[in-house]
Amino acid sequence: MDHSLQKKRQLEHFSSGTPHNQAKKGEIAPFVLMPGDPLRAKYVAETKLDNVRQVTGVRNMFGFTGTWQGKEVSVMASGMGAPSMGIYSFELFAFYDVERIVRIGTCGGMIADIDVGDLVIAMTASTDSNYAHQYRLNGSFSPCADYGLLEKAVSSARARKIRHWVGGIFSSDVFSLYSALPEEEGWERWASMGCGATDMECFALYCNAAQLGKKALTLLTCSDSNITRKEMSPQERQTSLNSMFDVALDLV
Repeated sequence: MDHSLQKKRQLEHFSSGTPHNQAKKGEIAPFVLMPGDPLRAKYVAETKLDNVRQVTGVRNMFGFTGTWQGKEVSVMASGMGAPSMGIYSFELFAFYDVERIVRIGTCGGMIADIDVGDLVIAMTASTDSNYAHQYRLNGSFSPCADYGLLEKAVSSARARKIRHWVGGIFSSDVFSLYSALPEEEGWERWASMGCGATDMECFALYCNAAQLGKKALTLLTCSDSNITRKEMSPQERQTSLNSMFDVALDLV
């Protein structure tokens, strides 16, 4: 039996939610916006959607469903890092029949072409994570965004005249400022290979989408730059990302 199908059948034993999500089947829309921060999920739901209702709050990982221009949309937090994104996005895809997840988060800029406040549209994700080990592939897996979602996001950013960058990013298991590696052996090497920005979740999301035959895209606002050392405040990270949210909603 296909491994992903077997896991989906195991999830179906949960008649009312999963161990990490109390929403019932049908309470989450097929299209989900997924920030890492639960408070950002709350902010997006309350400021961008109509007819909003909270559908889950297990471990304070808030999830909401509402409408945008008459279309049903859900917003749910993923938490930080590949393991957390891996759990929540897998359950959304496999148990709640979600078809498309768009991650809306922040990233660190690793090249001069990306400044604080710029929109990063992640075409591919490289990683130092062992997340893809579970697939037992005889090589290195290179997950990528759904092209249809990516193309629409680029068109939206251009139409809205939003400064943006499209390319490969680096999803790390280690926050770069806290890495034991010297910079020349850490993020700088990934930047030299063309990775423009770093996050912690994109790789796991793209892997889950690939495994389960779903669609995913990652949109990131550059919150700090490893080049210029400029950064957003914590408050700005929660609320000053509206242009990215607008692009994401154009994909519904």
